[in-house]
Amino acid sequence: MYHFSKRLLDLLIAIIALIVLSPIFIIVIIVLAFTGEREIFYPQKRVGFLQQEFKMWKFATMVKDSEKIGNKDMTLRNDPRVTKFGKILRITKINELPQIFNVILGDMSIVGPRPLLRISFEMYKPEHAKRVYNSKPGITGIGPILLRDEEKIVSDAAAKGIDPRDFYKTKIYPYKGIVEMWYQDNKSLWTDISIIFLTAWVIIFPKSKLPYKVFRTLPPRPKEFEN
Repeated sequence: MYHFSKRLLDLLIAIIALIVLSPIFIIVIIVLAFTGEREIFYPQKRVGFLQQEFKMWKFATMVKDSEKIGNKDMTLRNDPRVTKFGKILRITKINELPQIFNVILGDMSIVGPRPLLRISFEMYKPEHAKRVYNSKPGITGIGPILLRDEEKIVSDAAAKGIDPRDFYKTKIYPYKGIVEMWYQDNKSLWTDISIIFLTAWVIIFPKSKLPYKVFRTLPPRPKEFEN
């Protein structure tokens, strides 16, 4: 019953969002068509439901062939590969909007664990990797809420001389895994609806502690993630 209701909720929200946000889609497409340094939409293979790969869609925010430059699969704060307009899209999360089509197609859900590149997925501990995609990946989720400043966290670590990839493997993904296991153990329509609300809330109030008040059993952020 939960999965059927979740699919109906996904389709309802995705269709309404597509209609309401269509003016933003049109504006972004026009701007990227005239100023973009690569294609308007950027499809990328990600790990999805039951660890099967699929093509996830985003608005392009980086220069052409960015995956072959610099940190490749990792994006740090003030990454030189990100275009000026791309920075705006990433800060506002507008670059994620094309994933609405992934939801309609059934590859993704509105709420779930974020879909990862295979190389990033392999940073999960085996016990976390085994369960994390027992749910369809989501446009948003509890992970993005608690790690909304992920790029800054890794960038700050890099500024201290810590290798970003090592930091991801030893700090970021162990915590992400714990958080996603919390979601697997607590998923419900109420949880999903609350996460949708909290996603909008933390965009407006990024330092808010409201997620921990709504979900009192959430795993706390490691101290080294704090400013």
